[in-house]
Amino acid sequence: MKQADDKSGDAASASALIDARIAELTDWRGTALAKVRAIIRQADPDVVETWKWRGVPVWEHAGILCTGETYKSAVKLTFAKGASLPDPAGLFNASLDGNTRRAIDIHEGDAIDEAALAALIRAAVALNTAGKKK
Repeated sequence: MKQADDKSGDAASASALIDARIAELTDWRGTALAKVRAIIRQADPDVVETWKWRGVPVWEHAGILCTGETYKSAVKLTFAKGASLPDPAGLFNASLDGNTRRAIDIHEGDAIDEAALAALIRAAVALNTAGKKK
């Protein structure tokens, strides 16, 4: 996995900032964010972690794959091109009305379908890299 520093020029790496975010979330949200991060990193060993928009973990490969925002009642994985991705397992459960993005809201106690999430990550990588080929 590669790392990219945040856009503010801070010396701390994006990966370290994501580590810190997970550590500061001492409830189920930290556990959920750590789990989806591990799934993303396993599904795409070349993923680049970035830190954008004043505190949002972002995973990229030839463009944004998804973001990992944390809210009081949910961990939200927003896929930048989610509307163009196959989702046979029906993971997308939020932001369904847009033309581009799709999101997965994970709530306390929700099980994460690791295989289906990994497949979505790999599909997002394929979509991003297909657009970059000449």
